[in-house]
Amino acid sequence: MSDDPFSRQRRHPRVPVTLPVRISTIDPEIDPRSGRPCYRASREVCVNLSRGGLFIHTAETIAPGRRILVEMHFPDGSPLEAVGRVAWSKRVLGARDEAPRDGIGVEFIGAAPQQLEALEDFLANEYTALELPSAPLLESAPRAER
Repeated sequence: MSDDPFSRQRRHPRVPVTLPVRISTIDPEIDPRSGRPCYRASREVCVNLSRGGLFIHTAETIAPGRRILVEMHFPDGSPLEAVGRVAWSKRVLGARDEAPRDGIGVEFIGAAPQQLEALEDFLANEYTALELPSAPLLESAPRAER
């Protein structure tokens, strides 16, 4: 059984991947030291991906509800830049020699149509390799204002 608390609630099956991803917060946080607004940006690793979202390993989790910009490239070079919402985050205490399991579950809320097509193409190839069922294309949502 998966240690993912939301695996039974998913509309789209997730494909295991190992892809670099850049995440940036869209809405400012307040820096506890200075009291000033700040944004976070980091390079992380996406470990599973679907038409509806992705799971990202990250040492610094982001609170659920926060909007983030997700930027990644598929192996063929096609980019994906999407706005997402952190659906959940988890911190797992484990032994030093264990692989990290901390991270965030992100739901896609908007992307350009051609980038959604790149996601569809990538997943179609991965589904074929894994023999998973296909699902309908995501609808593009209007780009969030920054």
